[in-house]
Amino acid sequence: MDATTFSALASPRRQEILRLIWNGELAAGAIHAAMPDVTFGAVSLQLRALADAGLVSVRRESRHRLYRARRDRLAPVARLLERMWDDALWRLKLSAELVETRRGPRPRTARPARPANPANPANPANRRQVKPS
Repeated sequence: MDATTFSALASPRRQEILRLIWNGELAAGAIHAAMPDVTFGAVSLQLRALADAGLVSVRRESRHRLYRARRDRLAPVARLLERMWDDALWRLKLSAELVETRRGPRPRTARPARPANPANPANPANRRQVKPS
């Protein structure tokens, strides 16, 4: 294994992508759906880095690109990766690293409802009721 391979494996996001495609083929959209905290473009860049390092195979099927881990190429580190992915402490570490290395705007979260402001004239509760005559 060369420096390019180890460089590609150093990224926690790329490790997570490899975990997702370790046992089967997935479309780029499905990989992105499994990583909702990053943009599709960011996932695409990570997939390109893995492909450039020769760690994933890419197959086109109509408009989709399907990715699969090249386990033959990853054989020297396969046991290490599988052991790492099965380890609960590693999953916690990965989660923390993914949050730390995330770029761009934070994902939207549901905001708690604001209490009504009685002084706000736009508040429907503060509108005067007009009595029909």
